[in-house]
Amino acid sequence: MKDTIDPVPNTRTWRQIPQPVRPRAMSREGRKRFALALLKTTGLVVVTGAVGWGILEMASTWQSEPKRIARAVGTAPVGKIDLQTDGAISRAWVEGVLALPASMTLMELDLAPLQQRLLANGQVRTVVLTKSFPATLTVKIAERSPVARLRMENNRDYLVAKDGVIFSGIGYDPAALDALPWLAGVKVVREGDGFAPLAGMETAASLLAMARAEAPELYATWKGQVVNLARLESDGEIEVRSSEIEKIVFSTSLDFRTQLARLDYVRDAKAAPLKSVNLALGSQVVVDYDPAAALARPNVPAAKPSAVPHSFAFPNLPTSSRPNRDL
Repeated sequence: MKDTIDPVPNTRTWRQIPQPVRPRAMSREGRKRFALALLKTTGLVVVTGAVGWGILEMASTWQSEPKRIARAVGTAPVGKIDLQTDGAISRAWVEGVLALPASMTLMELDLAPLQQRLLANGQVRTVVLTKSFPATLTVKIAERSPVARLRMENNRDYLVAKDGVIFSGIGYDPAALDALPWLAGVKVVREGDGFAPLAGMETAASLLAMARAEAPELYATWKGQVVNLARLESDGEIEVRSSEIEKIVFSTSLDFRTQLARLDYVRDAKAAPLKSVNLALGSQVVVDYDPAAALARPNVPAAKPSAVPHSFAFPNLPTSSRPNRDL
């Protein structure tokens, strides 16, 4: 009798061998950690969604009703205007131009149109507005300085700055304005509610500044007199009338300091009252004397008729060595 032996299964790899092992059950602490992580993730998603919704809602409210946010953030009205300026403008003028409502808060202020209101006056060169919470508006102004005066056809007087801007003066000392010369021979063009800047004014302003700084005694005789720019563009000449000399001609192609030095020399060395001095020919200065004026002055001998009333004088005059100055 033969024993029967069951054949061994033909197994290729160990992975095909049945392994009835049950997975390890999660412990209580593991389940707690898992639940906590799930709760954190859910909370983060909810908070992120709420913040995003809030931002969208605020942006929508700001676009449709910005005053609601302004009232919610700051309810105190503007209580003070802090003015910082390098000129003569007063805080009262600034407050009058801005004309802020009594209940207006800083958050409700739109600074751009307020800035344009101030810049509408040519005396204001630049302006910066800053909100200083809780209730202060800071106004920083850089002003233009007048170098001459201009009388219009309507008999209104205006001031002119170095860059040719025409403006009505605010807060200036009348005595300081009386010392400025008048402009003539200029073409004034309307521009909006004001005037276009005068062409060539920077050149004339350079002459005025040089005279004031380098030859103050000469400049004092220009007080309230006329600076004529009629031939500035065509001939490059500026004509000045002083209280002593009826006509003084300067050339824009020559150094103003040198011309002023020659004028000062002629003025000191005059043999008779001067009627005109032409400095536009360089080293040769053309001088016209006024014999009739000498007759009207006591103790001053009049020039003889044989004297040449129109002559070239002082061909080699000294020049000043002082440094150049400008406005």
